[in-house]
This record gives sequence, structure tokens and C-alpha cells, in this order.
Amino acid sequence: MATAVFYLHFASTFSRTNSISSFSYLPLPKNPSSTSAVRRKLPSSLGLYSSPSPTPSPRTRAVGSPAALETEAGEGDPKILLEVRDLKASIAESGEEILRGVNLTIREGQVHAIMGKNGSGKSTFSKVLVGHPDYVVTGGTVIFKGENLLEKEPEERSHAGLFMSFQTPVEIPGVSNIDFLQMSYNAKRRKLDLPELSPIEFFGFLSQKLSAVNMNPSFLNRNVNEGFSGGEKKRNEILQLAVLEADLAILDEIDSGLDIDALQDVAKAVNGLLTQKNSILMITHYQRLLDYIKPKYVHIMDDGLIVKTGDISIAELLEEGGYKAFSAE
Repeated sequence: MATAVFYLHFASTFSRTNSISSFSYLPLPKNPSSTSAVRRKLPSSLGLYSSPSPTPSPRTRAVGSPAALETEAGEGDPKILLEVRDLKASIAESGEEILRGVNLTIREGQVHAIMGKNGSGKSTFSKVLVGHPDYVVTGGTVIFKGENLLEKEPEERSHAGLFMSFQTPVEIPGVSNIDFLQMSYNAKRRKLDLPELSPIEFFGFLSQKLSAVNMNPSFLNRNVNEGFSGGEKKRNEILQLAVLEADLAILDEIDSGLDIDALQDVAKAVNGLLTQKNSILMITHYQRLLDYIKPKYVHIMDDGLIVKTGDISIAELLEEGGYKAFSAE
């Protein structure tokens, strides 16, 4: 049996200024003629690769040792899903260090938010977690579901339960949503040694997900994100999240470009997918997203470090006084 081949799609380019910060995987059909057809339809920017309610909040913490940034845990607390310790990373091409020792712990069922100025390292952090090739890890550890995440290829991270939304979702002309979703979902099932779903079986599964995110079934026959409004693109991202049933969803500026009605719709869909077992890491500049998707912890990032961790009151302070009070210096 031929080895499955995946298209890992980041944004239009891999430059620091124009890169897209998310990924998903498109397995190519086993039929060679179908494979060639899908390749022709995919944009050249795609890289080809083988292989619940918030609980009482913690105190605000200043930057210090890794332990100082850990969220308080007690007996009977949820299991740790993601544990990042002293993570350092640089731009692969230039060697410029961006992450200078990030520490973060996320437990099952938790919602976390990272806020910070432009250039503080927020999006770089998310890209490093999913294995973006523009960045090189130079130190630290990342443990996801008890395994070393840094040893996994990007597609393996996805199959392990890590999902990241596009900041600016890419359009894929000629590839319908339903084909994209079915191939992505069946790729994950193959990795788990589960039988693939037939088109009829998959549509039955997908219908429940459409209802969960309040998405019109007519979107399934449209090409991926082609001609979609900003809100439709973001909702389509959440549909992908629902289908792949990820354990940790990284939402990088999912509120970007959305009006208040679209933001409320997307937030409602995200909240509907949250369980006691999966978690969300949001990256945003603005408090308004946190009004709709309530985080248990808010982290402030500055100069490649998480310099403060606390509850949503930190975001309220940001609205009043900006980031000056949270500088790494």
C-alpha cells in the first residue's frame, strides 16, 4: 500500500512578514489520476510533505522561574495536556531568537489566552508548537499528552490531536469543502488504524458537526474558503476543528477581521465544542474576544517571554493602561 502523502498548508508564503500561522492536512487519493488532479487544484503556496464555565481564578504572577508561571494545581485537578518548559526558538534563516524561554501549562478542559503587542512572539509560539519550518527550536521541552511534541513531524502533531486555525484562511480553488474534510478525517482514522468512512457514512458524521457550528450544508459543495466572507472563513475553520475533534485547538487571532455579529457566531461555535477533555489556547490583541470565549487564565507575552499570568482582570488592565505595566524589562 502506498504511503499516504499530505499537503501541509501554511499561508501563502513562509516569510516572516507574510506567513500564515496554521495548518491542516490534505491526504491525496490513492488513485494516481485523482492525485494528479488534486495537485493541480492546490495552490503552489502549499508545501508538500511526506512522512466549561471558568472556575475561581489564580493570583496574578510575575515572571520568574518556571514554577512561578505554573497554574495552581491540586489533588483531583484535570490531567496536564500541554506542558511547555523554557522553550526557545529562532528564525531558521536568520538565526534571530524570538522565543527566549516560554513556560506554559494547559490542563484538560481549560481555556487559555495569550495577549501581547505585535512582535512579542505570540504567533511564533503557536507556529513552533505545530512545527512550522520557518523556526528552529534551540532549547526547552514541549510535552503534549505525555509525549515529546518536538520529536514529531507536523502531520504527526495534527494526528496526535493538535489543531491550529488560520489567521487568514487560505483559499483552495477546485477542492470542495466536503472532499477536503473527508480526506482529512480519513487520514486521521488511518493513522489510528481505524477503517475509513465511506462518503455516506462521513456525511452522517458531518451533519452533526454542521449543526454544532450552525453552518449551512450548502457550504460543503463550495471550494475551500473560495469567495467566503471573513466570518464564513473563520466558521469554516471551526468546522474543521469539529471534524478533526482535536484535543488542543490553537486559535490565532480568530477575531481578526470579524464584525460583532460574526464574532459572536464564531465564539458560540467554539464554546459548543469545548468539553472536559479538550482545551483551547487563544491568541488575541483584544479583550472583546474574551467576553465571548471565557479563559481561565490570561498570559501576557513580551519580548519572547510570558511575563504575567492571571485571570481575565489582566485583560481589563490592558484595556485601561496598555502593555507598559507588563514589560519584560
